[in-house]
Amino acid sequence: MSAEPDGPEDRLRRFATIWSRAVFPVTSTSLTRPEFEEQLLPLARRLSEVVRARSFDADEARTVGAALIQAHCTDPEALSRTLDCVDAYLVLYCCADGPQDELRMRSSRLQHAMAAGFAQALRERTLAEQEAIAQAALRAQGVVAQALHASEARFRAVFEGAAIGIGIADLDGNILQVNTALLRMFGGSEQAMRGRNVMEWTHPEDAPHVWKLYDELVRGDREHYHVEKPFYRPDGTALWTNLTVSLLRDADGDPQYQLALMEDTTERRLLNLRLRYEATHDALTGLPNRTLFFERLEKALNAGEGQRFGLCYLDLDGFKTINDSLGHAAGDRLLVEVADRLQSCATAPGEMVARLGGDEFVALTTGPGTEQEVDELAERIMHALVTPVSIDGRDLLVRGSIGIVEGPAGERTPAEVLRSADITMYRAKSAGGNRSELADPEADARAITRHGLTTALPTALDRGEFFIEYQPLVHLGDGSVRGAEALVRWLHPQHGVLGPDRFIPLAEHTGLIVPLGRWVLEESVRQARDWRERYGDQAASGPLRINVNLSPCQLTHPGLVQDTVDILERVGIAPDSLCLEVTESALIGADDDLLKPLRRLHEMGVDIALDDFGTGYSNLANLRRLPVSILKLDRSFTQSMQRFPADPVDLKIVEGIVSLAHSLDLAVTVEGVETGAQAEQLRILGCDTAQGWYYARPGPPERLHDLALVDATG
Repeated sequence: MSAEPDGPEDRLRRFATIWSRAVFPVTSTSLTRPEFEEQLLPLARRLSEVVRARSFDADEARTVGAALIQAHCTDPEALSRTLDCVDAYLVLYCCADGPQDELRMRSSRLQHAMAAGFAQALRERTLAEQEAIAQAALRAQGVVAQALHASEARFRAVFEGAAIGIGIADLDGNILQVNTALLRMFGGSEQAMRGRNVMEWTHPEDAPHVWKLYDELVRGDREHYHVEKPFYRPDGTALWTNLTVSLLRDADGDPQYQLALMEDTTERRLLNLRLRYEATHDALTGLPNRTLFFERLEKALNAGEGQRFGLCYLDLDGFKTINDSLGHAAGDRLLVEVADRLQSCATAPGEMVARLGGDEFVALTTGPGTEQEVDELAERIMHALVTPVSIDGRDLLVRGSIGIVEGPAGERTPAEVLRSADITMYRAKSAGGNRSELADPEADARAITRHGLTTALPTALDRGEFFIEYQPLVHLGDGSVRGAEALVRWLHPQHGVLGPDRFIPLAEHTGLIVPLGRWVLEESVRQARDWRERYGDQAASGPLRINVNLSPCQLTHPGLVQDTVDILERVGIAPDSLCLEVTESALIGADDDLLKPLRRLHEMGVDIALDDFGTGYSNLANLRRLPVSILKLDRSFTQSMQRFPADPVDLKIVEGIVSLAHSLDLAVTVEGVETGAQAEQLRILGCDTAQGWYYARPGPPERLHDLALVDATG
């Protein structure tokens, strides 16, 4: 048993050996097989370098294909065997240590480029042969009588020995002579060929201008023409050729014969069709892929006036769960079944289904009446997904979210249409899934703006585009300013000042909320220190405290406690100057691990406020286990107090909450106070502090300075 190649050069030579053994039997060369192998070795090295290069060089691959012609590998079988060797062994022997899927994809592109280079070189050689034959034919007709025999002998040698098919016919189309190569191409006898007429060789796939060119030639208006033309063989199969037809004139210059030169391109055409199919169809499902879909969509969008299009963008709901629980093999089988069902939904003219990748599919319909057709197509798709898919004895429910885009051709680009469909599909998914939604330009614009804000967030913090406004917290008993809540704003270069509702959810989604929250905390604590240094002795109520909001993401971040300690120590301010606000919904059902950071901060002296209390449906009994010292009552409980008389039910609810909070030694802060009557009513009910537009809107820190001074001076 022979040893495996132990080095790159050994593996490369092994590939060259396999290649030479496959191609040598169909190559017209005087070299021995080992000598022919040495001729192929540098070509194998160039192929290896192309497939392993950082960027794919199609020109280099085409050059290798052309080099095969120079090595006398002119038989189409030589190309077929070469491509088979490259497909089977190039990556195996020359690129075994690389990413196989990517290398296989490159190998496929390399084969296509090699075939193109081979075809181009063979065509150039063929045209040269054709020119030589045509010239020889012309010379044979025009020589003097005493040289006729020698000229005919030379012509016969070229005629019979040529690798391409040659036929001669009179101007009526009756075939007079054919060479061996042409007989081999058609697979018939010479007698049968001579009995035919050129006009019998029509084919349904003939180009419209083929026979027009032929008529011009036999009339003498054209000397030659070159076309790609199919023929029927006697067995009914198709023979594709590069056909050149030339006019032969007599000594007086009058048209006399027509000379046809044919190159068999059937194998090359089949190869190109195969490569084209692989490049435009999904390997798993067999559906058209993204490339072919975009070609069809672009064609539909350029269809002209009066034409419309409809697009359904489908994403399966919960597909990741199936992949994670049952494995990718089961997921692939599910995708194949879904693809089959979708294919059965798009059978009308102008309809197609494609797979974009993953579990995303698209269905396209075109024509003048797509307003109704696209809705019907979406309904058929949703209905097709109702029946469970059986995989390994499990019945899997398949659901999908569909984004629908419909409109006239010529108004949008393919990228814009697909973006709108993608946005609409995610809107359907966000609404619960298993439904379809129609594209809405306003919703698209909001989604695009939201995406723009998301992508701009990471650099906005570095560019210093965020700033903080402060809203005072006022004691309801004596009206003194006790502190302020820090509220972050974004000064966006295009959209102006944005409130936290526009970007905090985006920051939480992207994870930027942690560094942003850390920055807000440090800036706010520094401001609290500044207030204490300037106005601490003048404020009648004592030092001012700063309230900073914590998002659920920050609450679960492992560095929360250490970051807070570091900031307080670095700024030089006591923990009791800080209050961290956590929404009630973030603490519903919180376990000890989640509460542990808050307990540590609370034990250090940092106040913890339960924000938006009353909106999270939490169990009031749980308040005893939460490390909070302040309840911030949601404004929904106190809105009715802006009117007189106040709703007695709301009064009772607030009175009960205040009583419960005080019994648990918790202070009560009320948000959204907008009138003096409301503030007075809340004071009577026993609330401790309040904030709202009645006292001040959020603003720069200097405004709080002024309020604090007024409080201190009376």
